[in-house]
Amino acid sequence: MIIAERKPISEIESFIQDASKVLILGCRGCVTVCNAGGTKEVEVLASLLRLSAQKEGRKVTIDERTLERQCDPEYVEEINGILSGYDVILSMACSIGPQFLTRRYPHQRFYPALNTSFLGGAMAHGIWSEHCQACGDCIIHKFGGMCPISRCAKSLLNGPCGGSADGFCEISRDVECVWQHIAKWMMENYDTAPSGSNEADNASNFPPIKDWSRNRDGGPRKIVREDLTK
Repeated sequence: MIIAERKPISEIESFIQDASKVLILGCRGCVTVCNAGGTKEVEVLASLLRLSAQKEGRKVTIDERTLERQCDPEYVEEINGILSGYDVILSMACSIGPQFLTRRYPHQRFYPALNTSFLGGAMAHGIWSEHCQACGDCIIHKFGGMCPISRCAKSLLNGPCGGSADGFCEISRDVECVWQHIAKWMMENYDTAPSGSNEADNASNFPPIKDWSRNRDGGPRKIVREDLTK
């Protein structure tokens, strides 16, 4: 899922410093799951901004609403007709949300209340870790279900660098070397594979050069499903 976190409150306050009426829009998608932009987080942010305005002696109306998703025109359309009275709309979605909102309502002022961080998953309660860079050509099946592109600091595809030690990356003792886990998985699975099998061959061969044509280096990507567009 997309992992995001709320911007510093001081930065968000700067977005609304000249506003008298503000709408905070949450999203029930990924940012709800990672506790960054759902209904609860919208309520918390609204309370913080009201208290800040009260402390400054400034009158501001702050309303709250949460959409099912902000990356889907169907749900963005739900707020059509209610935005004209607001000076500022704060989007508590990933960065796709305020982009979709701006495209649909170009005369409104939308600001991102979150910083979109990465694609990842929950390692424990309150802890998320990056596991994917959306390269467009998934090859994790060659590495024991692990992605060296996102989980190796150098995105190496042919083994660990010389800087790893005791299972940790040279950049920090808090960062595990994913190649340590990949190598362990290969030894545990390929050493028992029959000689001449695909598994045994894969363990001793370097993977071919990766096809990066589906990566975003060629510009923004798009997927068109003909079966859904007809």
